[in-house]
Amino acid sequence: MVQELSGRVAIVTGSGRGLGLAYARELARRGASVVINDVDAEVADAAVSAIVDEGGSAVAVVAPVGTSEVAKQLVATAVAEFGRLDILVTNAGVLRDKSILKMTDDDFDTVIAVHLRGTFTCAREAYGYFKENGVAGRIIAIGSPTGQRGNFGQTNYAAAKAGIVGMVRTWALEMKKSGTTVNAVVPVAATAMTRTVPYFKPAIDADDAGQPMPDFYRKDLGFGTADDVAGLVSYLASDAAADVNGQVIGIGGDRVQIYTHPEAAVTAYRDGGWSVESLTDEFGDILRENQQSIGEEFPPLPAELQPAPSV
Repeated sequence: MVQELSGRVAIVTGSGRGLGLAYARELARRGASVVINDVDAEVADAAVSAIVDEGGSAVAVVAPVGTSEVAKQLVATAVAEFGRLDILVTNAGVLRDKSILKMTDDDFDTVIAVHLRGTFTCAREAYGYFKENGVAGRIIAIGSPTGQRGNFGQTNYAAAKAGIVGMVRTWALEMKKSGTTVNAVVPVAATAMTRTVPYFKPAIDADDAGQPMPDFYRKDLGFGTADDVAGLVSYLASDAAADVNGQVIGIGGDRVQIYTHPEAAVTAYRDGGWSVESLTDEFGDILRENQQSIGEEFPPLPAELQPAPSV
């Protein structure tokens, strides 16, 4: 395998299992030494062992991201164990899904602290190291379709993931002069969350059985495995993507997408400005005809993937 990341050092937060572990293993396969991060020591140690068994180098930091102290610990560990830091992947996250009237302050704050604040503190610490040491670093933040489109019951998660994309665009401007790039990856893959959704059951059952997922999922929906996402993370971490900055890239199954940045869909002008009356009379119909969609709507499952009727 090509070792295009040989000599590089990466931190991947939330990398004990799932998507984060897939990213860490792929970075290691490409030659990077990796700092694994998880809140569960046993899980983190198992991830390190998996990478070492594959011929890679890894160490673990067992701590919940969010605070500046943990961000400093992650960067300090990378430098102490491997001599430098080149790549940061901010993947750590938690879920506290509830509709708004049921969502508590703690539900909201916990998700924001891990996803949004954790991305901020880790990126700030990593960039401080990059700038001080003349490293043209790579920061890869993990977004979500929920942050792009919204999703019922995920006020906290949607806010965090949309906020991450906003930070990525800002940091891409602030860090460009130093040579550091910042991009967001929006994965669509089988995870603990999608495992509970009946719509994805045929795909997950196939994957569990060691079989390819049906083409409907991989092609039509762009839904696949964690390993399907990992290649994009390694690509963005490499020199091949040195000129890619401030982008939001979706990937899953056989599909990859570049998300547009928000732009005005329709523009109208009126001499003297817009009053309630003129908005009602002149702009109301234009607005209704051009309302943007919200949430994600999945097509019906093909007949061959429909669940068998209960007897």
